Amino acid sequence: MEKLSLAEKALEQGQGILRLAPTWVPRSFCVPGRRIKLHPDDYYVLGGERGGIDERWLSSTTPAKNGPLTGENEGLSMVVLTEGNSTQQFLLKDAISELKDRLIGKRLWDQYGAWPMYSKFFDNMGPLPHHIHHNDEKAALIGQAGKPEAYYFPPQLNNHGGDFPYTFMGIAPGTTREQIKECLLNFTKGDNKITNYSQAYRLEPGTGWDVPPGLLHAPGSLCTYEPQKASDVFAMYQSLVNEAIVPEVLLWNGTPKESIGDYDALMDVIDWELNVDPNQFQNRFMPPKPAANGQGYTENWVCYKSDAFSAKELTIEPGATVVIKDSAAYGIIVMQGHGKMGVWDIETPALIRYGQLTNDEFFISEAAATAGITIVNTSATDPIVMLKHFGPGNPDLVL
Repeated sequence: MEKLSLAEKALEQGQGILRLAPTWVPRSFCVPGRRIKLHPDDYYVLGGERGGIDERWLSSTTPAKNGPLTGENEGLSMVVLTEGNSTQQFLLKDAISELKDRLIGKRLWDQYGAWPMYSKFFDNMGPLPHHIHHNDEKAALIGQAGKPEAYYFPPQLNNHGGDFPYTFMGIAPGTTREQIKECLLNFTKGDNKITNYSQAYRLEPGTGWDVPPGLLHAPGSLCTYEPQKASDVFAMYQSLVNEAIVPEVLLWNGTPKESIGDYDALMDVIDWELNVDPNQFQNRFMPPKPAANGQGYTENWVCYKSDAFSAKELTIEPGATVVIKDSAAYGIIVMQGHGKMGVWDIETPALIRYGQLTNDEFFISEAAATAGITIVNTSATDPIVMLKHFGPGNPDLVL
């Protein structure tokens, strides 16, 4: 009999559903908001110079770009395989490379040869600096892909709003390019006051925002679910946020070495028309939109404006047994409740130690998704709520 690889065993054991381990990522320039269920003693477990853990990456085959101290496999999701008393972990990235279309489907494998998105929770006590993500053309100059992203603010993780639950978005109409360039030139002189030329919007749990590449944005302090293209490219254009200095190295973070010091190169990253759009709210805000309703469940699109990814929120009523079908592979994170999903027990942990395994994160193969996933809510009182993140070109995304 042919011996199965770890990836094949895991796919067979889960009947098309892989169990994933939590993936924690620190950011040296952030203060954790302490809403992502990590144990209070573990937010700085990687050491003070690494910063606090304020992100959990989901279904990720994208390494975190955290400078020279970045840990091995930082940001990469691990598949968990348990056989008897033995538990092994291996990279989701390696499982996809081996299983190919058996895991992510022929459409995505043939087009990308990889899983082309990931999601994350970012959880900051204060706002992030006004920053930008490069488009494919600009990101290619440093060997990366461009980065569209989107936000959804899960009610389950927002028991408090943090210090500043407002997001600056874009550049106020009427602002000149010279005014923004002057802010960049003043980056090392204290507060460069770039948000003087932006507009902030109050953030509401249960809603979201679309953030294409080239759009300046300063995320607020709600805990955020963030689907995005498989890239970690960014540059910080604000020099002082929440009374903390932003290192100049982050201004040039996405710039090719030969262009460091060229402020026109920084300006070229900005999609000017996108930033000064007078209908920014109407064009970028995302209220939930119905996806499917059936006996015992409701499903809403929560991220749906980008062609690089999409996301749904699935709610299963107490005591219900449902079969959920999708036309594409996806990752899921359980936000509330407990029960069964296929062969797996699923549950929402209240507190997670660093390195602890959980039963709240999974990756569903395209074959299992199209056949239908049976989910049983074993609670008489508590709904099961899941967030589901999909790759590009989701065939079901018709609004």
